[in-house]
Amino acid sequence: MKTARVGMALIAVMCLAMLAVACGGGEEEGPTPAITPAAAETPTPADVGEVPGITDTQIVIGAHSPLAGAYGAVYSMIPGAQQAYYKYINETQGGVCGREIVFKVEDDGHDPAQALEVTRKLVERDKVFAMVGSLGDHPHSGVWEYLNEEGIPDILVSVGASEIAPDPEEYPWTAKMLSSYWGEGHGWGAYISQNLVGEKVAVLYENSAFGLDGVAGLKEGLDPEKNDLVSEQSCETTAVSVRPQVAAMKNAGANLVILFTTPGFTAQALKEAHRMGWSPQWVLSYVNTDATMFQFVSPELMEGAYSVSALKLADWTDDPAIAEHYRIMQEYDGPNPANFTVYGQSIAELAVEILSRACDNLTRQGLMDAVHSVKDWHSDLFLDGVSITYSETDNVGLGDAYRTVVAVVEDGKGRWEYFGPLQTPEGPVSEEP
Repeated sequence: MKTARVGMALIAVMCLAMLAVACGGGEEEGPTPAITPAAAETPTPADVGEVPGITDTQIVIGAHSPLAGAYGAVYSMIPGAQQAYYKYINETQGGVCGREIVFKVEDDGHDPAQALEVTRKLVERDKVFAMVGSLGDHPHSGVWEYLNEEGIPDILVSVGASEIAPDPEEYPWTAKMLSSYWGEGHGWGAYISQNLVGEKVAVLYENSAFGLDGVAGLKEGLDPEKNDLVSEQSCETTAVSVRPQVAAMKNAGANLVILFTTPGFTAQALKEAHRMGWSPQWVLSYVNTDATMFQFVSPELMEGAYSVSALKLADWTDDPAIAEHYRIMQEYDGPNPANFTVYGQSIAELAVEILSRACDNLTRQGLMDAVHSVKDWHSDLFLDGVSITYSETDNVGLGDAYRTVVAVVEDGKGRWEYFGPLQTPEGPVSEEP
């Protein structure tokens, strides 16, 4: 059992992380839904001439994402939820701007070179209007510069790495959906040194933009005079096992371990530690906050682990927005509802909002102007108090309000549960879900 001191203090760690972020700045065709839209309910824009991906009847957008393998098993539900929501909009509202939304998704194999290959296909052969909701820091590291060089909107990207479009004025075509991993790590480090003096800290991170940012932020936030970073372990994204890294952290005497790893490696780390008879306090990056974690590793091993999120949980089925999410996923061929499908639908909701704002100027620049007009936008799937704002100088979406989640076990089943208040730059605003 973890000490009360460690457990209670960790509740607020990631809240401070988000405050730091907020105060800082394939050649196969992808799936194309065959959907006949209903009568248009949004205005048809004025004639804008020939624009790639725009016809009198369609708006064609694209994305790259892992769709198969270990990464696809976790994350393919996100573009799947987007696809279902677009089908819902097409069939119930006639699409947007009087046009059906066609969403083409290509498998990137979680590989930068493959991501670039399929993105070039989408842009140069399929002539997509924009890339919307692409997923993954590692694969997108091979894509974002190409899209900015070509002037292709690259919006609502599920990335948090600082190396991707670091300067929104220099790289104006990219708009991220997620907050910074550097800020996540920095917040953990700073809070540990302020409140958990003497705890021995270890970190396991993937050798990618995601992991490197996380560990860099952690080391910047951690005060070496108050806490020892006793072990710093990395793994390649193609690694088969992390057993040696876990053994090294255990042998170093760590009692608090932060994982900047994706679910497969996270599950491995917890299992290997259990086999070694080692039970540190686990802190997981927010990329692990779906219920699929409890399929990858037993709930008992997950119990007590901490992370953060900003969206309503999929098991809040009494919530009207979550109930509607279930209906849309079920009636429009979406994946089984989960925390990550809730996130996926929120991306599609914002995409529809942005497209609707561009109806009078349905060009690529007009789309970016619409992105930059988004201010305090809130989805009913977000926690109260969470919103998204973009501008020409701010290309980060979800970065200003989060709550801590803890893994709990009831009747042998695991789930994520919110704990502690919502934190914003103005301080705590809510104690209850």
